[in-house]
Amino acid sequence: MYTRFVEPGRLALITYGPCAGKMCTIVDIVDQKRVVVDGPESITGVCRHMMPVKRLSLTDFKATISRGAREKSLRLALEKDGIMQKWSATSWAKKVTAKEVRAKMTDFDRFKLMVARKKRSGEVKKTVKNTKK
Repeated sequence: MYTRFVEPGRLALITYGPCAGKMCTIVDIVDQKRVVVDGPESITGVCRHMMPVKRLSLTDFKATISRGAREKSLRLALEKDGIMQKWSATSWAKKVTAKEVRAKMTDFDRFKLMVARKKRSGEVKKTVKNTKK
């Protein structure tokens, strides 16, 4: 059964636009296709604005806020429920951060990664070879 409803307090990941990759919270529902989202800006860097639901990926987390809540009450609700810490612990969040880290790698970082992988591969091959004997 479907459990991720578009409702005030639902944590979502923005998938398209200038804020893509950032987390936001649905604050109000405008109509069938649009919602008002807020970061809050101090926590996630997303200011309050209207956004189509198509550009959001809903998560399992929901803060207990009323419809049209102010930024201060939203921030307090997120801190009280520990929503952002729960999100950070999920595998989805870890994949998103790993993707960001990989995208920000320099050429030298990629080279160091290649060397480390070769070294690890050599160690694994040596261990496998010794266990086969």
